[in-house]
Amino acid sequence: MESTLLTSLLLPLALGVIMLGLGLALTPDDFRRVARYPRAVLTGLTLQVLVLPWVAFGLALAFRLPAELAVGLMLLAASPGGATANIYSHLARGDVALNITLTAINSLLCLLTLPLILDLSLQYFMGSGQYVPPPVRKIVEVAVIIVLPVALGMVIRRFAPRFAAWSEKPLRMLSVLVLALLVVAAVVQSREVLVAYFAVVGLACLLFNLASMGIGYAAPLGLRLPRPQAIAIAMEIGIHNGTLAIYVALNVLGNPAMSIPAAVYSLVMFFTAAAFAIWLKRPRAVPVTA
Repeated sequence: MESTLLTSLLLPLALGVIMLGLGLALTPDDFRRVARYPRAVLTGLTLQVLVLPWVAFGLALAFRLPAELAVGLMLLAASPGGATANIYSHLARGDVALNITLTAINSLLCLLTLPLILDLSLQYFMGSGQYVPPPVRKIVEVAVIIVLPVALGMVIRRFAPRFAAWSEKPLRMLSVLVLALLVVAAVVQSREVLVAYFAVVGLACLLFNLASMGIGYAAPLGLRLPRPQAIAIAMEIGIHNGTLAIYVALNVLGNPAMSIPAAVYSLVMFFTAAAFAIWLKRPRAVPVTA
């Protein structure tokens, strides 16, 4: 879980290029549509802030996780979605404008909710709370990687629509390549941690991931939201910003053990989200009319 040239420089640059590609496929009308129908935003925020922490809390108790791992799982639940959530949503034909909107709002909300949830978790599992300063630096990094490239892509589409249309397919292929490299990098970088702790916390992380994506997809459909918005919400709350959780555990709390659930989850989610995206893109039955 140490910082490397790949994770600290090359990977953010690659994600920035991919977010630029997403911006080439977006227009201001996409965001105006989200603003006109706020139910999707409210649904995603409610699931992220109010539902997922209770799911993580229940799993931590059910698996009787050691205190530090339990706090690490709660820290992960309090972390917002990351750039890869937008990529998976794009590949699965989700509402990417909704993803970007949720990422931006969730990132700002977590300045309040993450310290609160983490303090309560420390009190419950470890018997003593600790002031956790808002992770402003990491939130700014999220904005740089996501918001600025998307805005630039939208500007390019506005003034060079032919170039935007021509580059959409190559950038989509680049997205798949980067995701594959992410999986390889995650396995290589975290192999020792995974071998040592997967038996302890792996199943809890897997179930939390599946529950997050399942709830994120089923709840919007139950509320009769459009399927692309359900896909976006599922990816947004199912693919957490593990980097933020690891940063807080290592650099704010100074507790490497608390970063383990985020490291394990960050690997598991690549495979589950890919399988979920493939399932979402399967051919759907067409009703037969007489």
